[in-house]
Amino acid sequence: MPSCSAFARPALVAALAVALAACGPSESVSPDAGPVEAATPIGEAAPAEAAPATAEAAPAAAPAVPADAAKPTHPTLAVDTVDHGRFDLASHRGQWVVVNFWATWCAPCLKEIPDLNALDAKREDLVVIGLAYEEITPEAMRAFYVEKVKPEYPVAIVDVYNPPADFDTPRGLPFTVLVAPDGTVGHKFLGPVTGAEIEAKISEVSAASTSAGEAASTPA
Repeated sequence: MPSCSAFARPALVAALAVALAACGPSESVSPDAGPVEAATPIGEAAPAEAAPATAEAAPAAAPAVPADAAKPTHPTLAVDTVDHGRFDLASHRGQWVVVNFWATWCAPCLKEIPDLNALDAKREDLVVIGLAYEEITPEAMRAFYVEKVKPEYPVAIVDVYNPPADFDTPRGLPFTVLVAPDGTVGHKFLGPVTGAEIEAKISEVSAASTSAGEAASTPA
């Protein structure tokens, strides 16, 4: 099984027209597509040592990774999962939904799974859906569960040539989208994320929503 940095399928990369970023540190991405620091592209191994800085060197920030344009404010997602039947995002209104793009070859993705399992089991107001962003059969996925680690939440295998249209095309893995109970995108995380970080963001988004509601109801 290839490593995150070594994974490279020229045909797939050409078809996607953008290189996915190898599993790098988590970067928050605001729903309105603010810039984020790019991770190492898949197929390019990170250098053993960083090149020495020069007087002419550009700032350390990597190029911005904008979100795909014209995505709906209330994304839809209806997929068949490997072992949990049909998953429809619309049926989970009133709950937080953690949409986690991952792959079996991505080591940081696998490290997230136990934490996501615990988060999914811990909160009745939250569900996790895993989207395996790779070319793999359900049989191979089940074998992977036995050999490595098994998500206890639903997992669907998505078509890398035709990923879910209402979500940004992943430019790095893992890539996690937090959907709020009202169906809007509350936050996006590029790179590994912990259950604690997701819960902290839920608290932050909830507080902001409450404040906005109170402000709207206050007479001028």
